[in-house]
Amino acid sequence: MANELAADIRQHMLQRMLNIRYCEERIQELFLENVIRGTTHLCIGQEGVSVAMASVVDAQRGDTVTCTYRGHGHALALGMSLKSMMAEMMGKEAGCCKGKGGSMHLTDMDIGLIGTFAVVGAGLPVTNGAALTAQIKKTGAVSISIFGDGTPNIGAWHEAVNLAAVWKLPSVFLCENNLYGEYSPYANTAPVPNVADRASAYGIPGVMVDGQDPEAVAAVMREAVDRARSGSGPTLIEAKTYRYKGHSRTDTAPYRPAGELEKWLARDPINILADRMKQAGQLTESQFKDMHTSAQEAVQEATTWALEQPYPPVEAVYEDIWVN
Repeated sequence: MANELAADIRQHMLQRMLNIRYCEERIQELFLENVIRGTTHLCIGQEGVSVAMASVVDAQRGDTVTCTYRGHGHALALGMSLKSMMAEMMGKEAGCCKGKGGSMHLTDMDIGLIGTFAVVGAGLPVTNGAALTAQIKKTGAVSISIFGDGTPNIGAWHEAVNLAAVWKLPSVFLCENNLYGEYSPYANTAPVPNVADRASAYGIPGVMVDGQDPEAVAAVMREAVDRARSGSGPTLIEAKTYRYKGHSRTDTAPYRPAGELEKWLARDPINILADRMKQAGQLTESQFKDMHTSAQEAVQEATTWALEQPYPPVEAVYEDIWVN
């Protein structure tokens, strides 16, 4: 396989995907128990894109990432701790945003996560801002913007991609095409068959990749990041993936055609990578089960810890408003 990664990287990606999967499942349970309030948007089924993206990010160098409200997996893939994640989900002071952001507003500059955005497309201009900073300062840093298949239908997307192309900004635009913009099928809302087709209008590369194959996504991400660092400008990547759950909260996705979910479940990104590792002699079934157990235990430990943490005091609403 041309895109094959080293065994230790595969191991790391597989464990991260399992951590994300079990964390997301626990978040859904906690929401239904009214422990997590507001709304939640789960990325179950899309973990391969998250870990592949994170594999090319160098936060120490200054690389940055923006993404959508479906961003729990990206945050964990980049290195956010399960405890920080769970505490933020519950609105606790120990969370990554001191309990003030919640499910849709996660930020951790130590791992390069500028933020997850509740407003569709809002992260793209911010990505360009970070990329322009890197370009002016000549740091060699790259900024990645992750968005869904509905985002290319709004003005901010076109403005951001156009500007990045004109100025050759070190930006990478990564679309997670999970077939649905909220409840609407992609085919009903776009005039072109693929999001990547739009790249030609801006004179930049448009690449489609199997989002269920973490190694394939990592390969195209690496190429795009290298291109951006070299000063050649942005790339538009479309990862074909699928969310197993509905859009948010209690959406049971009745709009899906019969058999569609089962088709995608058969191409689970976790199993695709695990099976490949087994075939290469890098993973046994027993080891795979142990990795599942490790992820479940880590998520439960983080949940128990977060439940015991205090909520922020009322006075905290006046903090973190201004930067001196």
